[in-house]
Amino acid sequence: MMAATNTKESGLEDMIVAHLVNESGYEQGTNADYDREHAIDAVRLIRFLKATQPEKVNLLGIESDVTKQIKFLHRLQGEITKNGIIEVLRKGIKYYPVDLVTFYSTPSPENLEAMRKFEQNIFSVTRQLRYSQDNTKLALDLVLFINGLPVLTCELKNSLTKQNTYDAIKQYKNDRDPRELLFGFGRCMVHFAVDDNEVAMCTKLEGKNSWFLPFNKGCNDGAGNPHNPLGLKTDYLWKDIFDKNELTDIIENYAQIIEEEEDGKKKKKQVFPRFHQLTVVKKLISDIRIKGAGKRYLIQHSAGSGKSNSIAWLAHQLVGVKKENRNVFDSIIVVTDRRNLDTQIKNTIKSFAQISSIVGHAEHSGDLKKFLRDGKRIIITTVFKFPLILDEIGDVHRKNTFAIIIDEAHSSQGGRTSAKMSMALSQDYAEFGKDEDETTEDKINKILEARKMLTNASYFAFTATPKNKTLETFGEKYMEGSETSFRPSHTYTMKQAIQENFIKDVLKYYPPISSFYKLAKTIEDDPMFDKKKAQKKLRHYVESHEHAIKHKAEIMIDHFHQQVINRQKIGGQARAMVVCSSIDRAIQYYYAICSYLKDRKSPYNAIIAFSGEHEYGGKKLNEAGINGFSSTEIPKKFKQEPYRFLVVADKFQTGFDEPLLHTMYVDKPLTDIKAVQTLSRLNRSHPKKDDTFVLDFINDVSDIQEAFSRYYKTTILSSETDPNKLNDLESDLHKYQIFTEYHVSSLVELFLKGAQRDTLDPILDICVDIYKTMLNEDEQVDFKSKAKAFVRTYSFLSAILPYGNAGWEKLSIFLNFLILKLPAPIEDDLAKGILETIDLDSYRAEMQSTMSIVLADQDAYIDPVPTSTMAHIAETEMEYLSSILSSFHEMFGNINWNDEDQVHKFILTIADGAAQDKAYQNARKNSDKQNAKIEADKAVDRNVTKLIDSNTNIFADAMEFYKQYNDNVSFRKWLNDMVFNMTYDKNISI
Repeated sequence: MMAATNTKESGLEDMIVAHLVNESGYEQGTNADYDREHAIDAVRLIRFLKATQPEKVNLLGIESDVTKQIKFLHRLQGEITKNGIIEVLRKGIKYYPVDLVTFYSTPSPENLEAMRKFEQNIFSVTRQLRYSQDNTKLALDLVLFINGLPVLTCELKNSLTKQNTYDAIKQYKNDRDPRELLFGFGRCMVHFAVDDNEVAMCTKLEGKNSWFLPFNKGCNDGAGNPHNPLGLKTDYLWKDIFDKNELTDIIENYAQIIEEEEDGKKKKKQVFPRFHQLTVVKKLISDIRIKGAGKRYLIQHSAGSGKSNSIAWLAHQLVGVKKENRNVFDSIIVVTDRRNLDTQIKNTIKSFAQISSIVGHAEHSGDLKKFLRDGKRIIITTVFKFPLILDEIGDVHRKNTFAIIIDEAHSSQGGRTSAKMSMALSQDYAEFGKDEDETTEDKINKILEARKMLTNASYFAFTATPKNKTLETFGEKYMEGSETSFRPSHTYTMKQAIQENFIKDVLKYYPPISSFYKLAKTIEDDPMFDKKKAQKKLRHYVESHEHAIKHKAEIMIDHFHQQVINRQKIGGQARAMVVCSSIDRAIQYYYAICSYLKDRKSPYNAIIAFSGEHEYGGKKLNEAGINGFSSTEIPKKFKQEPYRFLVVADKFQTGFDEPLLHTMYVDKPLTDIKAVQTLSRLNRSHPKKDDTFVLDFINDVSDIQEAFSRYYKTTILSSETDPNKLNDLESDLHKYQIFTEYHVSSLVELFLKGAQRDTLDPILDICVDIYKTMLNEDEQVDFKSKAKAFVRTYSFLSAILPYGNAGWEKLSIFLNFLILKLPAPIEDDLAKGILETIDLDSYRAEMQSTMSIVLADQDAYIDPVPTSTMAHIAETEMEYLSSILSSFHEMFGNINWNDEDQVHKFILTIADGAAQDKAYQNARKNSDKQNAKIEADKAVDRNVTKLIDSNTNIFADAMEFYKQYNDNVSFRKWLNDMVFNMTYDKNISI
């Protein structure tokens, strides 16, 4: 009789072990081979050492003498405890008087001796390993060893028996004591929880605090694994990841223990690559080995998904990539605007190579030239310094090959920077200007060649939010129907990152704030103003008014204490960021927040962050002077008590990775990429972080939804930019007859010969005079906008088009000068003086119901770089002040009372009743202000209830008032505060 399929957990175990032993060349270990005292497979360790280093083993006597063997194993255990299993495998162990190799690394294909040694490594798997000295019945499903040293563990579950990966995770958290030797920090590289559908990993077992993250391929751009027609969904783990060569590659190039500084203390952290990181680096390295230098790659990986490690691992491995026995790249240049990336790359590479000989940070002009001369293989620089640094490269290096890794490509790879980069690294540009017989045409042709993306460089552009320019410059070209489209080379989507809990969904808890104002006209006249400009000025006036800032600051702080601190978010460690629209606004908020924190007797404090020096209140202020510590200390201080609020103006809205950041208060218009980048500061995961919270005072929910939708899944450029648009723009510009070919050629020739400024300006001034005298305002706007469109489009296209165009290059040079001299159309400010005619009568902000912003589950198609122009002078719409104020109130709303005068009476009645309240009167006389406020709030509550009973004839407004007081937190606080301010310190009877 045939045996039935084993559908139990043991059946999955059988399958994995059978594959490893029969297909992957593993040995199967036994419990008898395992030394529980030292947490190693001692039998295979000694056998490996004896087979590969017999003289040393004989000298030490560790094979035949039990006492000597135990002393050796004690020494080995100490080294693993001190440095971790990864370093012991890579570097071996020193045991006087010898150095022992514990693992032979991947050999190069041509090195037969190294290949022979690698094949002597013993990979083994032991099932149901009884790991505990104290409780010998406890067993792990699988443990993998290399030369007797444990590298990873697995707990297996089976969905057919109603258990899954989460049950395996619970088992690790609840049943696997981290004090057991095998589970100590660094003893194994990683611990896997596995079922037939999903895999999760953890690098440090800490009982209930153990942090497991998915290790899945992803399915439909989301979590999980795709259907596998040839086996189980998770068999990539044992068939690919556990493969000898793959596991060796991870040990050599990815897994590591790094040291980080936290709160002034050194802290060790074990790193194991996530599946998408492993996949993208391997894919890029493989492609380079085949195709060599000269290709472009765009990697769209969600913010918070570990781009820094991916960049560091890629940079390190590109150093050693060879093609036809030669290094593909002479130098790897990493361009970033994040200072911490330099440290992260150094930390990542520390365990792979000698830092000083490999990595250099080019901070100053001349550094890059020196690093190249000194043989630095990885050079890190910022986008701001990159163009200056590249000017310093010696001609000898122009023949070299480069890998250029760009962190956040859209912000660091503008057309001008790209052109400067190409000119500096291009061999064709090396001799520019040295030949005295060179004609202008020769120089133009060299510029054209230098503008193109380099053929001697590969570009690796990383971004979470690719723009159309980024996609067309670095993306992978393909045909979709009749259109040429562009997509990323590799994606790890926001959708997948959220579903896998690598990052948090920052849109899940998003209650917008509605602001309600009343502006009073302070003059008898009713003058007319430009409606649109007036509305804008009124909005700015209200939102920056001291009363509004104070009110909003109080909402923020009360919310933070009640909804964040009281609910112990992130284990009570949660921080908040206040995003402001200007430095002025940030300073206002900072002082308002600090003042209210003091009034509340809160134990917390705030930090402010902005760039440079700013004049405020007649004084010049900078962040260091306000905070009382240097700017460089802000990220570190923000982690420490008593600091819980970070008030920012532009600073820290990108590239700031702080897992303790939980809540964001937004009082700044955010659109497109800026919205995604800013709100994504909240998305970093933390073992105790379950959610995030955004309180938005200014943005429309639909705008935020639209911004995030572009980058939720894969972002695709719908079509390429048509270069003929440049011909159209050129034709349109010539029609205005502002300049001739003579003007263009004369100026370009003088410029390229290095002529003085006073020879260029007369040519430009002639054109400017024609522009001012011959064109009306609309024509001036149209000409100038088309000129800017030409320069912008050409700057972008010149780098990626296969053929240059000397005429376009000359016109671009000419227009770059001319645009700067063209005056802007004079527009009268027809809203001037409106702020002198109004005053803020009332202001309140009301929190709406908390909502989740849901994004469409689809790829986003974006349009190519716009080449058309839509500029024109907008028609002024004049309107009376009274009408402007009326429409302003309608636009920003108010509660729909039937009789506002009656509601005003309600408020006076409640204030009068509260003032007469005995408990409140007693508190005013005998208690401090804080306790009096508590009694005042109670008195208001009692009088609001009386309101319903005594106003049945105006029931609708009374009920609305009662409803707003009970349901609307902002309204209740506003009423309580107003009554208190009206009655405290006043012996009155209203």
